[in-house]
Amino acid sequence: RWPMTDDLLQRILAKLNRGDCSDSKWPDRKEEYWPLCPYHDDHHAGKNFHVGKKGFKCFACGESGSLEKLAKKVGVGLLHCCSVAGGDNVPPPPSCTLEDYAAAKHLPPEFLQGLGLETIYLKGRPALKLPYLNSEGAEWYVRFRLCLSGENRFRWRSGSKVSPYGLWRLDKARKAGYIFLVEGESDAQTLWYHNLPALGIPGADTFKPEWAEYLTGLTVYAWQEPDQGGKTFIEKVGEPVPDVRIITPPDGRKDVSECHILGDDVPAVMQELMAHTRTYRQMQAEKLSQQAEEAKKQAEELLHCPNILGQFGTLCQRLGLVGEIRNAKLLYLAHTSRLLDKPVSVGVKGPSSGGKSFVVETVLKAFPESCYLPFTAMSAHALVYDDRPIEHKHIVLFEASGLGNDKPGESNDLAYMMRSLLSEGCIKYVTVEKTSDGLQPRVIERPGPAGLITTTTKASLHPENETRMLSLVIRDDPQQTQGIFLALADRANGQQKDEPDLIPWHALQTYLELAGVTEVTIPYAHRLAEKTNSRAVRLRRDFGKLLSLIQAHAILHQATRERDAQGRIIATLDDYRAVHDLVSDIFSEGVEASVSPMIRETVQAVTGLSRKHDRPATVVEVGNALEIDKSSASRRVRVAIEHGYLVNMEDKKGKPAKLMAGEPMPDEQPVLPDPDDL
Repeated sequence: RWPMTDDLLQRILAKLNRGDCSDSKWPDRKEEYWPLCPYHDDHHAGKNFHVGKKGFKCFACGESGSLEKLAKKVGVGLLHCCSVAGGDNVPPPPSCTLEDYAAAKHLPPEFLQGLGLETIYLKGRPALKLPYLNSEGAEWYVRFRLCLSGENRFRWRSGSKVSPYGLWRLDKARKAGYIFLVEGESDAQTLWYHNLPALGIPGADTFKPEWAEYLTGLTVYAWQEPDQGGKTFIEKVGEPVPDVRIITPPDGRKDVSECHILGDDVPAVMQELMAHTRTYRQMQAEKLSQQAEEAKKQAEELLHCPNILGQFGTLCQRLGLVGEIRNAKLLYLAHTSRLLDKPVSVGVKGPSSGGKSFVVETVLKAFPESCYLPFTAMSAHALVYDDRPIEHKHIVLFEASGLGNDKPGESNDLAYMMRSLLSEGCIKYVTVEKTSDGLQPRVIERPGPAGLITTTTKASLHPENETRMLSLVIRDDPQQTQGIFLALADRANGQQKDEPDLIPWHALQTYLELAGVTEVTIPYAHRLAEKTNSRAVRLRRDFGKLLSLIQAHAILHQATRERDAQGRIIATLDDYRAVHDLVSDIFSEGVEASVSPMIRETVQAVTGLSRKHDRPATVVEVGNALEIDKSSASRRVRVAIEHGYLVNMEDKKGKPAKLMAGEPMPDEQPVLPDPDDL
């Protein structure tokens, strides 16, 4: 049998239940789809089961295999999807000569030879050489066509890079003032045969933003083939070239080559199609407007709710979150701040297995996946070469050690670029690459703004990161642990609550992102600045975070807020009151104007133990006194030592700590003014 075709995959998908799988996973960047698994009672579309041209796998039940296996499971007949060659079902060896290609594309061999095409032999089998010439007409890269049909038709010569096909003919396009972008070499060759300017893109998903410079000064028309590849092609071209005009093929035609083969008057067809195009920018605006209107309808109740954070707290409880509602609310507000020019970044701290990731994952369930980029780790230049947009999104890094080395004074490219992104709102990275003019520098720019949400078991992050982020600490007390036990017991007994409807929450964020007002004025900002304690330099950054959180709260409640003459949302004291309740103690602890209850009771435990035994206390003794495990006690102790409230008298590495009280803990001194004082 020939390799499985798109037809087989599409027939299988028609039999599968898509559920509520998002468009971003239908298909995803790897051209894989994420429906419900047909092998078990699956309720999590987009999470467990994926299927693509290479087969399928379910991460929940473990089933995996080929498309043939899945086709039998869902009742799709293979004979309708697989071509059979020979009595023994063995495919003929792949080959493609210039003559074969010319006959298949209905183009004269002499014309193709004039473009440099020729028959060569690879491992003894004929193949077609497709030379890619640079702007001067010299051979640059080479692509081979191994056969006329099948999935593995092409191969690049070693050392070649993916590039546009037809750069040496751009002068003719500039004289004409326009150019057609098409998928593949044959469509470009067909247009050239009819004396029409064209540039071939070797693959639906290969167009690179830097190629847009080749199109400067030209009216660009892009042919959208009527399949998923055509949609991907237009998206890839449209992002860097938003004014590209989209050509929709005539009925019954897939591409330019097919029009030519079927005898159409290609120049006349192209002239007619050009007259009925719209730009990618126009089409996206219409699409986004429709999406925003639909999202507004779905989120109508939430938009007019006077206390959205209160509703969100209830949602988190229904999602199984225990005892961390305040942290969840603050994280939700911070993630909403991605819509601002200065998003608020957050570090969630706590002991191993303390529930840090669960808090983050619970909050993210209320957001569409398009709002953030999740990572468990990343390479030094991941943010530079990842082609997903980061503008007005949060990068979610599960475990801050994924940033690499975080010791002050030691180099780490990833950590440096992350700090630059948070501070400057973009990444600019200079690299060197091979071009037709030799090695040339190229600046890769990743526009923001963007924020960071990360988790860590460390007591503190790199100082440069610490001051750029809000720190949320997960509870480690016995009462919290007991509450989690009870929740797990309810789940084991089938007493957990039904899954809440997340559609209105996703719709709320979608509407805010697509059509919501994101400019906010705070009438009492100067009064707030005057009454905020200015004792610490760090507050210069924290005060900006405070204003951003107030603005984020006002954006959430914009349907119930007034506008000023410029159309900006006017924040009310209710917006400050909600934020004050969430961050007042965090800000005070950050500048050591107060101490958290957990650290205060830890220091008091050490003081009591050292007095009782007339010697330094140990971490184990502190844990026993507080009824917490050693890892939690050790983490608390590290925090207290960093702030100077405890002192480790043991100076030998690897020896158990000998703990004594250090500097006196400050009396409670609120940094932020009471809302009523404003």
